[in-house]
Amino acid sequence: MEALVVIDVQNDFCPGGLLAVPEGDQVVPVINKLAQQFEHVILTQDWHPAGHLSFASSHAGKAPFDVIDVDYGKQVLWPDHCLQASHGAAFHAALNIPHAELIIRKGFRKGIDSYSAFFENDHQTATGLAGYLRERGITTLFMAGLALDFCVCWSAVDGQQLGFDVTVIENATRGINTNGSMDAAYELMHGAGVHLTTADDLRTTRQ
Repeated sequence: MEALVVIDVQNDFCPGGLLAVPEGDQVVPVINKLAQQFEHVILTQDWHPAGHLSFASSHAGKAPFDVIDVDYGKQVLWPDHCLQASHGAAFHAALNIPHAELIIRKGFRKGIDSYSAFFENDHQTATGLAGYLRERGITTLFMAGLALDFCVCWSAVDGQQLGFDVTVIENATRGINTNGSMDAAYELMHGAGVHLTTADDLRTTRQ
């Protein structure tokens, strides 16, 4: 059984948002069409409290996109974004997937960031998604959303390493590309065995 995992298609990651991914809103119509091909769809949602560890504003003298060392490794510092219950944290208004079965909220623990749909950034604190998928008998995942070089990449790599068969739909995602992050993401995904495709190729193979 298979599912589409739609990652963080939220206002703050789209043009005009506090951490806008270039062309981030362009994934929305692609994802809406894709979702019609899947019986099972899962959404993830960045959901930060004020003063989150990942915010540059939480660290004196630091600026967005600086990198610091924290207990669990390297942490990119971001502009404040996706504050709980804010307009920026809401899903893009044009995202239309009424049959989505589950929303996984991540990044709500103040002291740790969370890119992956499966784990917080310590790679140990689980979101519960893997257990949900296994109990439902879902073994194959297709991933789309924002941003390719962080949350999509980490979700895909973790999913593959957990034993799921993961494919990233490249034209249904966009990247931030800071400090070589796009190249690093492709290297990570390739090394983990993540597959890459496009929405058109996927549609052809599923007909």
